[in-house]
Amino acid sequence: MSVLVVGTGGTIAMSGASGVTPTLTARQLVDAVPGLGDLPLTVRTLCNRPGASLTLADLGELLRLIEAEGRAGAVVMQGTDTIEETAYAVDLLHRGPQPIVVTGAMRNPTLAGADGPANILAAVRVASSPAARDRGCLVVLADEIHAGARVRKTHTSSVSAFTSPLGGPLGYLAEGRVHFVQRPETRFTLPPLPSSTAAPRVGLYTATFGDDGALLESLAAAVDGLVIAGFGVGHVPEGWPPVLAAIAGRIPVVLASRVGAGFVATGTYGFPGSERDLGERGLIAAGALDPYKARLLLQLALLHGATRAQIEAAFGAAGGLGAAAAWPWSARRAAA
Repeated sequence: MSVLVVGTGGTIAMSGASGVTPTLTARQLVDAVPGLGDLPLTVRTLCNRPGASLTLADLGELLRLIEAEGRAGAVVMQGTDTIEETAYAVDLLHRGPQPIVVTGAMRNPTLAGADGPANILAAVRVASSPAARDRGCLVVLADEIHAGARVRKTHTSSVSAFTSPLGGPLGYLAEGRVHFVQRPETRFTLPPLPSSTAAPRVGLYTATFGDDGALLESLAAAVDGLVIAGFGVGHVPEGWPPVLAAIAGRIPVVLASRVGAGFVATGTYGFPGSERDLGERGLIAAGALDPYKARLLLQLALLHGATRAQIEAAFGAAGGLGAAAAWPWSARRAAA
């Protein structure tokens, strides 16, 4: 099966004697991987930037390139700083059955034991596998296959930095063979990104010990939507709820957990600042979505003109707290 390999930069493409920077093209990276020579690949370099500098506009260009090439699968090489976010955005925006596999490297090519070549080879094998079809966007590093909707970066430098705290990996590679052990029940997809519309601004504010919330209003005044990363199952200091209620009356406010794994509760606790209190004041529960993914879903929903009711339904479905059938966009595709 023909696979498109796209380079966007990141650690996997970096070189230099004092402070590495992305300089290597996608072709240079592919040519350095043993075992790829006999596979039918189309190789393109989209850009050469650190993962931290990628934007939604870049993802729109990437998806248009993948669609125009029309290959059976695609591999995207990028910086690991933002993989957990870009992979989720691609998962939401990619409607087709062909797999899009995102990979990168934790060790740059100048270091002993650089993991980039092995990750590229594994990603190409997954993208070439018929078993990977209809699974949306996948993330492949360290011979593990993760769902773009679940994956998290959980270590700053380890080659096994990527994990899926809820549910674990979808599969793995062994002796060059692809093995899937589970499949998410549903794929949630959105319409394509408009090519000329500016993305709404969505803020992310994390609850921290002793914070009086004085900065909430100034942040809310500058954004179109807000995600609160609360303590535990979705708690904030007792002085915050009136401020958050006023903000939620103007813009959508989503409540996630700063923990990064597990569900935001909806009715367990009842004290001021609890998840129940915040829900009654108009905040929308993120369910199992971590704050970074919640921010992306809210931003993309606003970009597509979603109403408050649609936003609530979207988070209920994608976050696992509501019915999957309530997903507001008709492009929802059930997994085979």
